[in-house]
Amino acid sequence: MILTCPQCATRYQVDGAKFPAAGRNVRCAKCGNVWHQLGPVPEPDPEAELMVEEPPARRQPEPEPSYEAAPADPHAHSFVPTRSAAEETEVAAPPRARTSWLGRIALATGWLLLSGLVLAIGWVVINFRENVAIYVPQTASFYAAAGLPVSPRGMDLTDIGYNQKTEDGQRVLTVTGRIINRSTHELSVPPVRVVLFDTDRHELYRWTTVAGASSLKAGAVTNFHARLASPPSAMHDLEVRFARAGE
Repeated sequence: MILTCPQCATRYQVDGAKFPAAGRNVRCAKCGNVWHQLGPVPEPDPEAELMVEEPPARRQPEPEPSYEAAPADPHAHSFVPTRSAAEETEVAAPPRARTSWLGRIALATGWLLLSGLVLAIGWVVINFRENVAIYVPQTASFYAAAGLPVSPRGMDLTDIGYNQKTEDGQRVLTVTGRIINRSTHELSVPPVRVVLFDTDRHELYRWTTVAGASSLKAGAVTNFHARLASPPSAMHDLEVRFARAGE
């Protein structure tokens, strides 16, 4: 069927099957004028093309192909069909898909970085726990509960040993051990406190001794040696620790 635009008089050929008996709205591809076209008019024109619109009252408008065709005048020039709205949607889809993939990659990268940061912090907290305990003494109890005892002083007492022997007819208790600086900087060596207990863990006697060095560089070790003449005969056990403030 042949349609003629009432605005610019451009003529188009369309498929009459697209027009119901009540008619439908059409839009001129040349001037954009919209009018209501009734029923098909059998007047073939093989060179014309048309862009149509669905009547709003019947259903939601669907993407319609846009036709730009040669006017009926044989002396007029020809037009090339343009892309429809559906085709425009298909072309625009790949960039949106790429954007979605980029978002997923960015999210995964963020989680990996966060996991790496948590692991790095955990490694530092465990491997440098002595230093952490020095600057944050409250963490000592946390390390102890986790089975990683530390000394907030940055010093450790190791290889503790004791023996009793008779010298010049008198019993002498000798306590020995080593002091290690586990921090990353030089520290003063605190006094060592020795406490004696009986079988019921009642304190019998205590005294303080000093180590063989007044300070230790990072990772350095020194020995201590404590002696007590005539220790209590009820002594069953002893404790060796660093002296607390005021002791």
